[in-house]
Amino acid sequence: MGYQNRNIGDDRPVIRQLDEAAINRIAAGEVVERPASAVKELVENAIDAGATRITVEIADGGKTLIRVTDDGCGIAPGDLPLALSRHATSKIDGSDLLNIHTFGFRGEALPSLGAVGRLSITSRAPGEEAATIRVAGGRMEPVRPAALRAGTVVELRDLFFATPARLKFMRSDRAETQAISDVVKRLAMAEPSVGLTLRDVSGGGEGRLTFRADAETGDLFGALEARLARVMGREFTENALPIDATREGIRLFGYAALPTYSRGAAVAQYLFVNARPVRDRMLTGALRAAYFDFLSRDRHPAAALFLDCDPQLVDVNVHPAKSEVRFRDPGLPRGLIVSALRHALAEAGHRASSTVATATLGAMRPEPPGAPPRVYQMDRPSPGARMAAYLAQAPMQPAPAYGERPAPDPGFAELSTAYSGRVVEEPEEGPAPETAAESLPLGAARGQVHENYIIAQTETGMVIVDQHAAHERLVYERLKKQMAETGVAAQALLIPEIVELSAGDCARLLAVAEDLAQLGLGIEPFGGTAVAVRETPAILGEVNAGAMLRDILDELDDQGESQLVQARIEAILSRVACHGSIRSGRRMRAEEMNALLREMEATPHSGQCNHGRPTYVELKLSDIERLFGRS
Repeated sequence: MGYQNRNIGDDRPVIRQLDEAAINRIAAGEVVERPASAVKELVENAIDAGATRITVEIADGGKTLIRVTDDGCGIAPGDLPLALSRHATSKIDGSDLLNIHTFGFRGEALPSLGAVGRLSITSRAPGEEAATIRVAGGRMEPVRPAALRAGTVVELRDLFFATPARLKFMRSDRAETQAISDVVKRLAMAEPSVGLTLRDVSGGGEGRLTFRADAETGDLFGALEARLARVMGREFTENALPIDATREGIRLFGYAALPTYSRGAAVAQYLFVNARPVRDRMLTGALRAAYFDFLSRDRHPAAALFLDCDPQLVDVNVHPAKSEVRFRDPGLPRGLIVSALRHALAEAGHRASSTVATATLGAMRPEPPGAPPRVYQMDRPSPGARMAAYLAQAPMQPAPAYGERPAPDPGFAELSTAYSGRVVEEPEEGPAPETAAESLPLGAARGQVHENYIIAQTETGMVIVDQHAAHERLVYERLKKQMAETGVAAQALLIPEIVELSAGDCARLLAVAEDLAQLGLGIEPFGGTAVAVRETPAILGEVNAGAMLRDILDELDDQGESQLVQARIEAILSRVACHGSIRSGRRMRAEEMNALLREMEATPHSGQCNHGRPTYVELKLSDIERLFGRS
């Protein structure tokens, strides 16, 4: 079969106007990708209508039924047909597409849903009678009277029945239900003052309640913390830091988790711009950049961050789904996120997440019933241990005469002498140093276990410190501070390395030449589309300049900013810190252990090692007593 050029034909192509049904179905492909998209549009409409309680009911993953009920302002009967018309909206007047203060504004959702499904809207506005209107496959029925107290009920049945091909691209009911749940939770986080309920009514009846978040009251952070605890879990809010920073008219607030409360995937990252849930690569890259010095590449931070700014500074009309935004100055919000999060993490000091202690206590489980008893070492004493036990129980021997062989060690024989259990209190001039140290966050060192773990006592419990991981972080922070003060030493190349690039790559690279120079990487144009590498960071030793520049370009394409050179430098510092820190297996004196604890308390980020693992575990006395059944 020969190749046919579809752009060339015998007849001249005819330009024709598409009918309204085709236009709406095309729009539906952009706005309504799946049932979760329909839920998002309908819930956002309810929020824009001033609703305080919203109920979402779905069946079969939203494929057969989506019903959204709200107590908002409602729609007058005469406006119902207009609401189902393309590009008809009550949210903007069309004079300024940048001054957007609502979730919806395009006027595409309802006509798109009516074009691919069976849609009915029942509503009652104050002072008006309730009315309903139906549309199926783009065919609208007349408005009819209905029974409804207030608000609006939007019911969508048989989504994509008018476009059966789209049904083949739907995922399983469970996957679609999970996507709807994620959408509802994101909108619940964006609006803590609105109560949201999600029910799965597959099979009929009242169905199963899958999510409920009542309206929160209080100030901004109080309501937000309560809502985040409901959506993301109490563990997140207990191990998260409040963020509140402003720069040049942009405010950043929310909560960011400690590095030791990290996740294996980026599933706990929620970003909002003017209360709108977004999935923006630039903002996600900024969040990752703020944590990159505290987490390994396979761990991801958890955060819920909100950016508030003048609508004129951000364009939300980039995509029909409105999940992407474009800032007038992208560097401003990015820099605000990085600096605010790093400042908050530094102020957290040596704090580690409470989930570390919870996991430790979980590992100390009692033996399951019916399990065979374990045989411990003291149950199987060695011959030497048995001999020592026999000698310890031997009676006292008289002192040997001069020249005689001494008798065996008396062992416990000293207990036969007079012994008193009375406690005699001696006068104290002041608290002992150990007692005073117990009031400090990491307490006073009491001993060392397996030449690697320091046991410290606090006023409320105990602390177990990994001496190597803790000292590794301390040395690393010291090296970073020294490098920040003295700068990164550059090593001049005897013969500059010439790297050929495309015109676009060359321009992008030269645009960040000053930033790279501060890290010891000196580049300059060499004519045409080539750049000359004249200096490289001395600490990296011999490097492949061409490969490094191409990796930097990949990061610039992906994130808009490259931290490759800085990451490599800090990886070297981390390796130096590892080799220069206290090794596992080294015995430490009491004063050395206490000095390490005091330095941890004074050093930011000492609660986790260079790879994001915790450096210490804190156990409360109440938890320890519960392990032994004393509570």
